[in-house]
This record gives sequence, C-alpha cells and structure tokens, in this order.
Amino acid sequence: MKSAKLLSLLVAVPLIFAAGCGSKPAAPANDNAGGASTPSKKVVKIGISQIVEHPSLNATREGFLAALKEAGYVDKETMQLDYKNAQGDPTTNLTIAQKFAADKKDLVLAIATPSAQAVVQNVKDAPVLFAAITDPVGAKLVKSLDQPGGNVTGAADTNPESITKLMDLIASDFPKVKTVGVVINEGEPNAVVMLKTAEAQLAKHNIKVIKAAVANSSEVKQAAESLAGRVDAFYTTLDNTVISAVESIIKVANDKKIPLFSADRDTVEKGAVATYGFKYYDHGYQAGKMAVEILKNGAKPGDMKVTFPDKLDLIINQAAAKQQGVEITDAIKNKMQDKNNLLNGTAK
Repeated sequence: MKSAKLLSLLVAVPLIFAAGCGSKPAAPANDNAGGASTPSKKVVKIGISQIVEHPSLNATREGFLAALKEAGYVDKETMQLDYKNAQGDPTTNLTIAQKFAADKKDLVLAIATPSAQAVVQNVKDAPVLFAAITDPVGAKLVKSLDQPGGNVTGAADTNPESITKLMDLIASDFPKVKTVGVVINEGEPNAVVMLKTAEAQLAKHNIKVIKAAVANSSEVKQAAESLAGRVDAFYTTLDNTVISAVESIIKVANDKKIPLFSADRDTVEKGAVATYGFKYYDHGYQAGKMAVEILKNGAKPGDMKVTFPDKLDLIINQAAAKQQGVEITDAIKNKMQDKNNLLNGTAK
C-alpha cells in the first residue's frame, strides 16, 4: 500500500509542476474590446503655409481641412497640423518653407503664390499641394497643368473665363464705364496675369485701364484715391497686397460713387458690386480631396492634373451697388444661375 501511494505521488507532482509553469491560457475573445492592444493609426504630419490673413485664403484653408476631416484626418488624433501664416512678410514666408522641409512633413499645402513658390523651392522630399494660385505654370510651380511632374500639384483659383465674362458684363450692362482703375502690386505674378487678361478683354470694348502701383498694403488707400476722378469703375484682381487692404478701396468707391468690381466672391461680400466667381471654401475642398488621394491611395502629385473651380456664377451685392451709385437691372439679375448669389448685405 505504501509503495502504491508513493507511485501516485510521483506521478502527480510533474502534472502540478507542468500546470504551474506551462504557457498562459489564450486570452478571451473580447480582451481587445477596449482597443488597448489595437495598433494605433499613423499620425500624418501636415504643414500649411499661408502668405497673409484674408477671408478668401482662410476659407481655402477651412475647405482643405474639411475634406481631410471627412476622410478621417483629425488634428491631434490622426493628423498633426502645423499651420503657419507669414503675415505678408517675405522673410517669414521663406523661414516657414525651410522649417517644413526640415520637419519632414507627410504633405504640405501652400496657400497663395508667394507661399507656394517658397515651399516648392525648399520642400523636395514630400508631396506639395498649392491653392489660391492664379498661374501655376507662370509662377514656375509646375511644368504643365495636365502633367505637373515632380512632387507638386494643386488647385488653381481662376478660370480665365471668369475675368472675360466680368469684363463683358461691365461693357454691356454698365455703359457709362469707359475707364477702369486698378490698384496693383506688380510684384505679384498672379495679379499681373489677371490684369493682362482683363485689359485685353476691355480693349475689345474700347474701355481703357488706368493702373496705380503699390508695393505694400499701406499704400492701397492713397492709390485708390489717386484714381478717383480719373476712372469710371474700379477692378481688383487676386492681388494679396491689395485684397488685404480692400476695405480702403471700398470706402473710396462708396464715397466717390465709383462701382467696384472684383475677381473674388469675398470682396463682393465685403462691398464690391459684382464678380464671376466661386466659394473659396469649395476651392480649398478640391485641394483637400487631392490630399486624400495622395495620403490614402498613394497618388503621385506629379501625375495629378491641376484643378480649376467648377462652380462659376455671377455674384452681385445690391447694397454695394446702391452705395456706389449703380443700378442692378433685371437683365443683370437674369444672368445669374443661382439667385442665392444675389446678396443684400450692407456694404462696408
């Protein structure tokens, strides 16, 4: 009996030892329900360089970020956003581009021509998108609109048709206008290109353009005042220097009863009479969709065509027209596709 008990004990000990030192039991199927051990999503680093504070440029940025958010890119969660504004300073603008290059961003968006030129010159190892650019080829950002090449593409913010249609509107529906005054910073390539298009179209109607050059936004008011009395209307291009101080031109236009026409919707909302334009939010959203294609689907910027605004319509501010001494006739209103573009806000 003793030997039988001893044998049973010798058999039991190894079994107990094995149970204590063997591999751990498999975790229950719902152990990961809290997500603690789920691999974290990659946080992409996005840089945005913007040349100056302006409603159109701000709306571009907001539309861009909305498209990213829609695709699951949320700041401080799946995206690390680095937004920098040069406040119109060339040195700061260059420093921002150099910093983004050193930071090895996953993607960089440059808003407006000066920002884009600095970023393209410095960021070579990451996808670069641009927005609020009038002439990407002329600004030497891309080789062509259909085949940009390299690491750069983006969304251009003008369709030449918007300029020609606006000039035709001035000629046909504002017959008293024989001279158009333009405050312009000729150091901005986008402004120069747009003015040339406007001049060529106005010349077909025997309407003359008179320019007043500025180098910075502090000179805009004086330039506008110098044109008063010599012109029948004002026109503003997508000139960052001028647009950042466009309230000065609006004031002169209101005081002197000179209708102001603009190249962008935001200036009409502020107090210009009319434009053929689009929402910059939509424009930025277009650029954001391109960013998603690059980040999620591995699209190569150099193979992506430059996009253009696809929602072009006449936009009118009736209150501004009244303050500037012109009438918006039914014939003009009938040229609008979307009656929501007939604004009634008080011009400032």
